[in-house]
Amino acid sequence: MLEKLRIRRDTVRKTGRRQEGAADSFYADGARNLAVRNQIPEELYIENKVKRGLRNSNGTGVVVGLTHIGEVLGYEKDEQGNKVPVEGRLFYRGYDIEDLVNNVLLEDRYGFEEISYLLMMGELPTGKQLGTFNNLLGDHRELPTGFARDMILTAPSKNIMNKLARSVLALYSFDDNPDDVSLSNVLRQSISLMGYFPAIICYAYQAKSSYYDKKSLHLHDPIRDLSTSENILRMLRPMGDYSELEAKILDVCMILHAEHGGGNNSSFTTHLISSTGTDTYSAIAAAVGSLKGPKHGGANIAVIKMIDDIKKHVKDIGKHSELDDYLVKILKGEANDRTGLVYGMGHAIYTKSDPRAQILKGMAKKLAESNDRIEDLVLCDYIEKRTPELYAEVHGKEILMPANVDLYSGFVYSALDIDTDVATPLFATARLSGWCAHRLEELVNGGKLMRPAYNSVQNKRDYVAMADRQESRKG
Repeated sequence: MLEKLRIRRDTVRKTGRRQEGAADSFYADGARNLAVRNQIPEELYIENKVKRGLRNSNGTGVVVGLTHIGEVLGYEKDEQGNKVPVEGRLFYRGYDIEDLVNNVLLEDRYGFEEISYLLMMGELPTGKQLGTFNNLLGDHRELPTGFARDMILTAPSKNIMNKLARSVLALYSFDDNPDDVSLSNVLRQSISLMGYFPAIICYAYQAKSSYYDKKSLHLHDPIRDLSTSENILRMLRPMGDYSELEAKILDVCMILHAEHGGGNNSSFTTHLISSTGTDTYSAIAAAVGSLKGPKHGGANIAVIKMIDDIKKHVKDIGKHSELDDYLVKILKGEANDRTGLVYGMGHAIYTKSDPRAQILKGMAKKLAESNDRIEDLVLCDYIEKRTPELYAEVHGKEILMPANVDLYSGFVYSALDIDTDVATPLFATARLSGWCAHRLEELVNGGKLMRPAYNSVQNKRDYVAMADRQESRKG
């Protein structure tokens, strides 16, 4: 009997190995063939006048809609339609971002909630209106009963953005009226999600740290009367401690990340998905999935990793010649992640400057002084000033390459001891108010299902019977 069991077990193991080997071979061969069969020659894109990446030939975005919510000004156009570089400006509902942030700083208060109200409601709130809005957010700081245990802690994910998207979809089941797309109901759902997001990302981080990184599990209840940035720092940190300066700098970070026009990938995703008439949870989960992509939401993580890599390989970062040598290696694709990119430098729209970077740089200095991180901030400043010059030396041409917001938000997150796993989820928490604003705008003005066109370039073929088919060559 035992011999029969042993033989059967060995047979199962051998069969399993054969099946596993067959699967690996199928996937590998399939991938090679797909790479050939799906390849479309560049000249066909030109012949069909395809605007790849929804971009015009001069790099500007294809206009697919109109919006009241955000405006990004990075260049002007001359009479011939060519881009003319200008200092960057960013507007929320027509208000200059510098004015909004400067007034929050002048009055020494938290401003993210006020800016979220502005983005969604279209006007700056009165004190009474903001108080009502904050009370509604406070009502949703704590997740629904059992949600943290059942949806987050018992099923931790290695990736917090993945867990965030899943949690957003799960909240559909806790809503008594999830599919109603009336403005009042979507506004209710938007505010509840804004209240829930800090707890979701912090609990997801704690669960990931405990389950995968074998760290102690620290769970702190959110406090309804604290600001979004205060609650985040409180729930992220083991002892729940933070300084007022730290919380207010994170607050400014969130203001600067809250909106960036309707053309960025995740905001456009919100418009696209909302045009189908689907529910709020599906639309926001799709936006989270968009932001998760490293080409969109992961740049601040890339900055943190790049700074760590530079400090690891440059013995004396105060010695400019050594630092220059390593930056040149990065630009040549010989160092860091070998992409040839200096993260935190350059932007798709801004040409001379990114206003968000300029604002955050000033705040970062205060944080660096309080946290003894001046050396790291000086490094960021040197990267900002020197990279365009080194790029010209390496590539033989000069291009406008301003520091973007990620260079200094990456520094701020690092100085706040915020794990890189939380950087993009924080971005999502900040951008949520912008996504919700764009969803509401699409519901008011849309009415049409977005349906772009793709031209087929596949040749027509005659059907071949199974017996007459030949297996494609490998490779």
